[in-house]
This record gives sequence, structure tokens and C-alpha cells, in this order.
Amino acid sequence: MNLEHWRNWVDEIEATRVEALLDRASPDVRSALERSLKGAELTPDEGFLIYTARGDDLRAVVKCADIARAEDVGDEVTYVVNRNLNFTNICFVGCQFCGFKRQRWEPDAYDHSDETILAKIADAVARGATEVCMQGGINPDMPAFKYRDLLVTMKGRFPEIHVHAFSPMEIMYGARRTRMDYPEYIAMLRDAGLGSIPGTAAEILDDSVREILSHKKVDVATWVEIITSAHSIGVPTTSTIMYGHLETPRQVVNHLDLMRSIQKRTRGFTEFVPLRFIHENTVLYRRGLVKPLENGVLDFQMYAFSRLFLRGWINNIQTSWVKLGADLAALTLKAGCNDFSGTLMEESITREAGGNSGEFIAVDVIEEKAREMGRVAVERSTLYRKLYGKKAPNGARPIIAHTSPQPADSHACGGSGCG
Repeated sequence: MNLEHWRNWVDEIEATRVEALLDRASPDVRSALERSLKGAELTPDEGFLIYTARGDDLRAVVKCADIARAEDVGDEVTYVVNRNLNFTNICFVGCQFCGFKRQRWEPDAYDHSDETILAKIADAVARGATEVCMQGGINPDMPAFKYRDLLVTMKGRFPEIHVHAFSPMEIMYGARRTRMDYPEYIAMLRDAGLGSIPGTAAEILDDSVREILSHKKVDVATWVEIITSAHSIGVPTTSTIMYGHLETPRQVVNHLDLMRSIQKRTRGFTEFVPLRFIHENTVLYRRGLVKPLENGVLDFQMYAFSRLFLRGWINNIQTSWVKLGADLAALTLKAGCNDFSGTLMEESITREAGGNSGEFIAVDVIEEKAREMGRVAVERSTLYRKLYGKKAPNGARPIIAHTSPQPADSHACGGSGCG
């Protein structure tokens, strides 16, 4: 990927009047963009045109997405100081896109003790974290009420920390183990201290693709049931998509159309997080089922399309520095994104899949990247309350030295969008 090319590309788009870019676009794309800028909701067919735009059409789409972002949420770039905390990497599900899961007999399998979990939270709090993002493998030996008991332990010691935890896959598993229905089970977790749920385990919400990605994983209907159950009892969630693998453009549009329809009913999504598939160390790639595309075009298509298609319903669009790298993620701030994700502090699922963007980003770096894009970075809470004037100590850099190596946490949780 030629980063300098993309930097010049977005700068040129930013410097060009929208009327000039619309004049160069194809008639159907121009019509859809003009309707969107007037506040009209894009149809799925218009969304397909927007998502598959190339050349002059894509330049016009990116420009309009940036205008829509400024109108919808302003020019501040938000971020959250958070820590990933994955309590186990033991998992029986066998997703074809995953590089972190282990069988319990493997030497690097782990199931953290309460003491280890509390030590990790203490470190996060000392570094200024307001959120802990907690997910784990689906451990067949997990006690039935493990998730509830974890919450009780964590909130008992750290009552102020926001716990953003348990994907719909984990909710499905926990509810089955306890023989509770979803609203009852999620209410139990809420009462034990759960603040919000990551809308992960979504990948592409199309069962034909999901069967290939992971035939044991939560199906579309169950994912929707769990998410809407959470919203119905006041537990907000994020929403995500994993792109760049087996999906077609039409399946992407259908996925976002489903997210938008859920939001119309529940108003429970806090943000939308597109997550690029990292391929190198995955079964999908080793089996020759995916041919990854170079970073760039697909990412700008996805982020700009997300802003315009979800406009008015899900207005926080989060970029993922851990998937794209901090420099390319910064450029997507000019393509519709308003949130730079979170500090993470630990991350390994992307790294183990072949990613090389690191496990931690300091607040100082987020602020620098926002300034490079002509914007100002502001810390936020998980639920998007802006925390003006607050800054984590040392830019959220480690201030507690560990005397022995700590197992790396395993899911990327970018500011509430876990990957």
C-alpha cells in the first residue's frame, strides 16, 4: 500500500468543491449523493452503488461522507481509554478466520484467575482507563454462571469502571448453560454490572457465508434476537461488520440495512465499527478461500458508505487503527469516521492473524493523528459522553511494571468495537 498516494488522494478530495466532484460522478451516484446530502435515507440499491463506487464516483462519495460527518457529529475526533481483557483463549468453536483460539491441552492455553483479571483492571485504572472490554473463547469447561460471577468480582473491586463485555456468541452460550432466556440472562448480567455489549460475532450477517466462516457460531436470527433483547432492557450495544473475505457487495449492503432496521426499532446501537479481515495466519487464507485485497480502496469504500447509509440512525462511525494501522486509520477520518477507537493496551487476535499495527496506541498519538487531519481529539466514555479536559496519565502509557510476562489478551476491542 502506498500511504503517500492515499494521503494525497484524500487531501485532493478535501480541497475540491463538492459541486465539482458531483459533476464528475456518474448520474445515478450523483443523484444518490445529492439525496443523502439533503437528509434522505439511501435505499439498498443506492447503497450498492455507493459501496461499489470507483474512480470519480468514489471521490464524490468520500467527499459527501466527510460533509455528512461534519454535519452529523462535528469535527471532534473521539476516543476511549480502554483495556482489552480476555479471560480465556480456550475455545471449541473453530472459526475459520480466527488465529487465537486454543484447545485446553495446548501449552499456551490460558484461563485467567480472578486475581489475574483484577490485576489487569488495576493496571488499566492506574493508566486512566474508563472502560474494560472483556471477551473470551467459548470454554467447554466454563461454570454455568461464570460470566455473572466475573462481573460481580470485577465491579466489587472497581465499581466505577464501565464493563463492555460478552459478544452475542458468549451470551448464547451462557444462556444455554444457565437455561435462561435471553432477556432474563442479559438482565442478570446487567444487574451484576454489565454496562454494554460488543456487537461482535456479527462478521457478515448472512447464514450462507457464516456456514463457511464458522458453522458452529451464532446464526443471524439468534444474533438479532440477542442484540434486540439487550436493547429492550436498556443494555446498549455496538454494531460491527467484518469485511474483505468471502462476502459480496450485496451482502455488505444487506448487513448494513439490517443494522439500520434494528436501530430504527430499538435505538440501542452506540456506534458502527467496520473491521477489516486480517488474513495471513487464518484457515481461510491457508485453504485458498480468500484472496486479500491491498489496503486502500475497499477501506475508503466501506467507511464512506457506512457514514452515508447509516446517516441519521447510527452517527458514530469508528475507524480501526489496529486493523488498518494508525496512519491509514487517520486518513479515514476524512472519509466519514469520527471516532478513533480505543487505546486497547493489549491486543493479539489481529496480531496472531497476521496484523502488524501493534497492541497499544497512546493518547498522545491519537491526538497527533487527529491534528494531522485538521481535527481535535477528545476523550469520551463508552456511551459517547465527551470528557473534556480529561487526559489519562502519561498518555495512557504503562505506569506499572510487571515482574513477569503477562499473557496477551486476545480480542481487539477498539473503543467498544471489539474485533
